[in-house]
Amino acid sequence: MVLKRLALVGDALSHVALPGIGLALVLNLNPFVGAFAALAVAVLIIWQIQTKTGLPTEALVGLLFTASLAIGILVTPEPELLEALFGDISRVAVSDVVLAVIFSITIFSVIYRLRNALVLDLISPDLAESQRINTAKLNLVFLALVAIVVALGVKVVGILLMGSLVIVPAVASKNFTRTLRGYGVASACLGVISAVGGILLADGLQLPPGPMVVLVSAALFLISLLSRSLLRR
Repeated sequence: MVLKRLALVGDALSHVALPGIGLALVLNLNPFVGAFAALAVAVLIIWQIQTKTGLPTEALVGLLFTASLAIGILVTPEPELLEALFGDISRVAVSDVVLAVIFSITIFSVIYRLRNALVLDLISPDLAESQRINTAKLNLVFLALVAIVVALGVKVVGILLMGSLVIVPAVASKNFTRTLRGYGVASACLGVISAVGGILLADGLQLPPGPMVVLVSAALFLISLLSRSLLRR
């Protein structure tokens, strides 16, 4: 998302999940189900409008972001609203972990299979079209993958902080990688380190895990930035 200059789209999409999460919590359902349902609808709306009007993705996501946030606040009771905004790792069950592993493998498999088309679309959408790549459908798949990532993470860190977990590791890895493959691997590794490190620190310090995960990822970014500055001297 950083390379496609859509970094803030991930953050906005996490807010789009709020109505679905709120309804899922009220109905005592898994928040992932509600988040994914809301995000799936949003992605389809964004894709349809973008395809027919040519409006930029970030503008459409921003529009849905504000509307969804308003709807989510209205339909979600206050106790559940706090959980949706900031997450609650104590409600993460074994089934959630299994689900996360399955979807993670699926996401990596899809990205690996479409890597050439994604890179070509990143370099030049017109060039990708000339190679008979359906960039519209490719963007739909890309947005769907982002939606799955966001839906998986909001239960732990909440919608307010999920965007940081999507963006910061990717930005940090850009400071010390030179190839797209290295960039992808480093982003994934930093994301895992941020999540695991933040949860362990939160458990040891008796602090909320969501903010700690984000702070660890921010610390990794600062380290990568300092390393880049030192290497250039």
